[in-house]
Amino acid sequence: MNNEALNNVLAFASVLAVFVMALVQLVKNSVNIPRNLVPAVGLAIGLFVGAVAYPFTDMTLVLRLWAGGLAGLSATGLFELAFNKRDGSTKDK
Repeated sequence: MNNEALNNVLAFASVLAVFVMALVQLVKNSVNIPRNLVPAVGLAIGLFVGAVAYPFTDMTLVLRLWAGGLAGLSATGLFELAFNKRDGSTKDK
């Protein structure tokens, strides 16, 4: 993969992340899912959005799936980092 393809994937992932974050929040508010499965849901939604975004880009399917996967994982982490303030540690002492 050359540098231009990587730049295209990262730029497209940045655009997709906004839509994926909105869809993940819609799913989280509509369906009761365990918190530990939210990143997997984000990944699946990102892959789906990346795959169906073919009219908006001339990238191959593989590159769109990479962009969608990156967007799904980053959108989930971005939302958790920005809006969910958690105190404490992961293990009780």
